[in-house]
Amino acid sequence: MTIELRHHTELTPGARQDLLDVYEDVRAPLLHLANYRVEAFAERLDRHVTEPGFGLVLGYDGEAPVGYAYGNTIDAGDRYWKRMAEPLPDGYTDTPVLAIKEIGVRTPWRGTGTARRIHDELLAHRTEDRVTLMVNPLAGDGKVQALYESWGYQPVNSQQPSPDSPRLTAMIRAR
Repeated sequence: MTIELRHHTELTPGARQDLLDVYEDVRAPLLHLANYRVEAFAERLDRHVTEPGFGLVLGYDGEAPVGYAYGNTIDAGDRYWKRMAEPLPDGYTDTPVLAIKEIGVRTPWRGTGTARRIHDELLAHRTEDRVTLMVNPLAGDGKVQALYESWGYQPVNSQQPSPDSPRLTAMIRAR
């Protein structure tokens, strides 16, 4: 299985639609929840693309989009850090960090290394020393968090980004 990885620093209409299509498929079991609705995700995506350091990697099998990862740069003043449940150590947010906002891979490509390849491609084009992401600790009965731990991420805190979202575990690692 050959997956072509396409890197974007701007969100073209075609890339946006491909990302929304994959998101809808990946999150299908959760779309009835307000925070996971496609419209809610599209609103977050449109905000994220305007934030500093936006980067997206889309994976394609032929012309079919199969997965994605995207994020942007956050600094000490970003609300990402301000919403943490527990205070962070002094200096923890002094240097810019890549915040991965979403990773998703359609079911037929899960377990093939596609998510890791997309993730690694996103990181390969970054200058930040660290990368962070949020994970629902209940996702996949804990398997998603365990996967991120196998990629080198360590839990550091938690937050509830919005009233409609679950409490998420904040994880971080060196790039």
